[in-house]
Amino acid sequence: MSSSSKIVDLIAEKAKAKEVWVSYEFFPPRSETGVKNLESRWLRMKESCEPMFADVTWGAGGSTSSLTLELTLKLKKMGLNPNMHLTCTNVQRDEVVDALKTCRDHGIRNVVALRGDPPVGVDKWEATDQSFTCALDLVKFIRKAHGDYFNVAVAGYPEGHPDVIVDTKGRELSDAEKVRCRVCEDGKTYVCSDADYAKELAYLKKKVDAGSDVVITQMFFDVATFESFVTAARAAGITCPIIPGIMVIQAAAGFQKMTNFCKTRVPPHLSRAVADCQNDDKQLKDLGVAYGVDMATKLIQAGAPGLHFYTLNLEASTLAILRTIGKAKQQKKKRHQRPRRRREQQKWQGPTRHARHPRPPHLPRHRRPRPRRRPRRPTALEKDRHEATVRTVATRKK
Repeated sequence: MSSSSKIVDLIAEKAKAKEVWVSYEFFPPRSETGVKNLESRWLRMKESCEPMFADVTWGAGGSTSSLTLELTLKLKKMGLNPNMHLTCTNVQRDEVVDALKTCRDHGIRNVVALRGDPPVGVDKWEATDQSFTCALDLVKFIRKAHGDYFNVAVAGYPEGHPDVIVDTKGRELSDAEKVRCRVCEDGKTYVCSDADYAKELAYLKKKVDAGSDVVITQMFFDVATFESFVTAARAAGITCPIIPGIMVIQAAAGFQKMTNFCKTRVPPHLSRAVADCQNDDKQLKDLGVAYGVDMATKLIQAGAPGLHFYTLNLEASTLAILRTIGKAKQQKKKRHQRPRRRREQQKWQGPTRHARHPRPPHLPRHRRPRPRRRPRRPTALEKDRHEATVRTVATRKK
């Protein structure tokens, strides 16, 4: 079985060719119907804009780990380059060993090492297996067990990890903190302090030094925040590719939920725009596409190696963004076709008031029945002859 290509090698090839690439992220659906729909969506997205790789998440709290592995194998069979997420949440050492072995047996060479979020209903994250208490433990384990076989990606947080984004309580912010702070509707400001941000970058450096090949960022909505993060990471000695993660705005409720959970900075103008069209789904999706195009364009100009889209298992908005920036095939315009009539509607009904001799469209000419003709009215002479004939016949019968 052929092996998939390592992401870090593909990035190097694209960099030499000066090409900007794209990638997608999907999550395991909750039903069999959802899985079938997702597989169809993969094919359509591949045809429109084939990604360098496609992520499959481990599921919230590790709840869909078995399905994640199954979908990863299906991606490989479809000819896509899978990048499987692997988290420390609700996993034992044996599960990690089996997942990595299955990937290697099927030629899958890309994984994402994450700590993961707490299970649903749990506020504080706790390790299930003390061998894996953080993403760094996963990176070290993968490198020790499999050498450099896998491309290992890790997460980066342009605004800092949500666990260390806290209320400023009115203190004055530094210039760097102003670029990544989050201002809420109640007037409170939340930020990862410069001291905590330095610790975050130091921890990211440890993950890279332990064997991480690339960094994929958490979602953000301010390109200036990403640029500041990259500058700080380079200054901290992190030299590997840093891939920006773009969350496409699909629904107002989902947008609010995600940004609140991750404590994401939302520029004031974007917050107002979402509020203005929150009751109009089409208008909101159009806003999401327009904002995604603006972000993608600015990121390319800023030198991002590629664009990683958090698709939320939806294709329309993501592909609309890629078509606008020239990275996806344009939709073919459907020709207007007259609807075909059913056979019973094409059945010959004979002459009508409006068309005395219509031609039945479904029959060849030699099989078309002759139209009925109205009987001709007899002349006076013909009537007299007919009456005479009748009288003659009656006389003979007597």
